[in-house]
Amino acid sequence: MTELSGDPAGSAGSAGSAGSAGSAGSADQGQRTVFLLAHTGRPAAIRSAELVVQGLLKHGLGVRVLRHEAVDLPLPPEVELVAECTPEVFDGCELLIVLGGDGTLLRGAEFARGSGVPMLGVNLGRVGFLAEAERDDLDKVVDRVVARSYEVEERMTLDVVVRTNGDVVHRDWALNEAAVQKVSPERMLEVVLEIDGRPVSGFGCDGIVCATPTGSTAYAFSAGGPVVWPEVEALLMVPISAHALFAKPLVTSPDSVLAVEVQTGTPHGVLWCDGRRTVELPAGARVEVRRGTVPVRLARLHHASFTDRLVAKFALPVSGWRGAPH
Repeated sequence: MTELSGDPAGSAGSAGSAGSAGSAGSADQGQRTVFLLAHTGRPAAIRSAELVVQGLLKHGLGVRVLRHEAVDLPLPPEVELVAECTPEVFDGCELLIVLGGDGTLLRGAEFARGSGVPMLGVNLGRVGFLAEAERDDLDKVVDRVVARSYEVEERMTLDVVVRTNGDVVHRDWALNEAAVQKVSPERMLEVVLEIDGRPVSGFGCDGIVCATPTGSTAYAFSAGGPVVWPEVEALLMVPISAHALFAKPLVTSPDSVLAVEVQTGTPHGVLWCDGRRTVELPAGARVEVRRGTVPVRLARLHHASFTDRLVAKFALPVSGWRGAPH
């Protein structure tokens, strides 16, 4: 294995419009390189990573891996190692392949957003809505990557701002959701909801989920929110266990600004972005959520509709369906 040092030549690209794989990755000239991210705590991920690496190297593609993950992976010496996952280490990479469950896929989304490199997820967990392939599809994944037989689509993100006393104290982002939650189990969090500068309602609750269409099948779904097709541009606001007569999920314009104000005199809350990054919200804090300026780019192998994906992921009963008459 070789250690990659300095700033590699090339550019990881920027988050542009969705298009074919030929315009999504590195140029045809020179070495094609793929970055591999895996949940090395899972034996299945270790074996899957080994198979993917072997397949890519066999076809002449370079592979780049985090050094601390390589310790747990049986990797050949041709694999490049990098010390940490900064946007710069994706320079020259045409694709980020992520092997793992939802948590690993969201971790990969952080790197994909920061670098502009499209992410191709292989699900080794349970649901894996962000994944494009399953564990049994590894050979097909390698073949499609080698042939550049994939397309790239952009997914909306959220930009999140936390204010206290009018001052910005924290900035963050999310692919799935920004969730304001209570910390104290014995007391509800008192909040007031606002959309586009106008108050909507105030109540006690366990929390509020502000989500993208991508996140509509994640935490927002568990909280009773609607499933929104990814191509729909919208923002969601879903209360969690609200003590109120009107506490319905809300779907707004993608250009709306959603805000959650934590009332004074209530226990402090906490903000979670994609269940990965957190910051404390003191009483009186205000969380503002708007459409993100930087999308996450996902590599797609299949043209199957989101309807079929929904049925497959949730094992929905569709027996007896006859379809429209021809």
